[in-house]
Amino acid sequence: MFGLIGKKANTLIGIDISSTSVKLLEIGKNGNRYRVESYGVEPLPPNAVVEKNINDAEAVGEVIKRVVAKSRTGVRQAAVAVAGSAVITKTIQMTAGLSEQELESQITVEADQYIPYPLDEVSIDFEVQGPSEQNPDQVDVLLAACRKENVELREDSLEIGGLEAKVVDVEAYAMERAFELIESKMDADVDASERTVAIVDVGATMTTLSVLTDGKTIYTREQLFGGKQLTEEIQRRYGLSQEEAGLAKKQGGLPDDYDMEVLEPFKEAVVQQVARSLQFFFSSSQYNEVDVVVLAGGAASTSGIADMVQEKVGTTTVIANPFADMALNSRVNASALSNDAPSLMIACGLAMRSFD
Repeated sequence: MFGLIGKKANTLIGIDISSTSVKLLEIGKNGNRYRVESYGVEPLPPNAVVEKNINDAEAVGEVIKRVVAKSRTGVRQAAVAVAGSAVITKTIQMTAGLSEQELESQITVEADQYIPYPLDEVSIDFEVQGPSEQNPDQVDVLLAACRKENVELREDSLEIGGLEAKVVDVEAYAMERAFELIESKMDADVDASERTVAIVDVGATMTTLSVLTDGKTIYTREQLFGGKQLTEEIQRRYGLSQEEAGLAKKQGGLPDDYDMEVLEPFKEAVVQQVARSLQFFFSSSQYNEVDVVVLAGGAASTSGIADMVQEKVGTTTVIANPFADMALNSRVNASALSNDAPSLMIACGLAMRSFD
């Protein structure tokens, strides 16, 4: 079993390992109010992680070590996530009233009919969702399975970085949990249970669309597109290294033609990508609109992007900021956190596992 769903833990830091960086976030709670205790983002060397698969656990571990030192967190237990594309989930029906042990042994017996890999190569977890609608004598059980190597590479990387993996989650569930913090700020006229929300997470190499209804993910789709395209264009045009280009993208200082010649075409490409992802969703479901688009991921911090998306798709578009209502520890740089907020949704959802 791997802690996809995990038991009660003490404070955990969220560690989000993406294709280009490691993001760390620690959240505390004071009464009813959350507080960002520490956070850090540290770039990964090229190809250490490719399309969310860890290629070089040693290199990732070294970066984790650096981000832990930089963030000055004292916590050594972490929650980490695997990509949704690496996980098979299925809701199955089982007899109600079984103990956890009985469920576990029965699922182990039945799992091979749902999972296309040899069982000794997968980690399996499950969570009872509640009574089955079809049959009151049964319960719906969410079964989740992931190749063991995906889980173990993440655990190894954390260990090399001086951390212990207490929970291995799924990115989509982490995103759901972070979204709860944003949803409370949304238009109160629309009943939350009836609201359909599209979260478009434009990462470095992948864009993930998650559609949520009543706070639960009903659709996800990953596409190869991301902020790395902008970094590569900056490298190519201005003769910079990958690291220099990445810094310049964040901090500015590029030649005058950058905005019109490089940034605008990239912003248009992001808008096209969002519109296309939504079209895929509409054509494969009974939905033909969403109530709100939430932009997450590094590219969401690009100025003016939300207005462009809103204009193109005709739907209210907001930038994800799960920290809007949180207090900050004095060691947290508020302006850096606010700039990185859209790309910290998964790290935030992982850090929230402390309060399960």
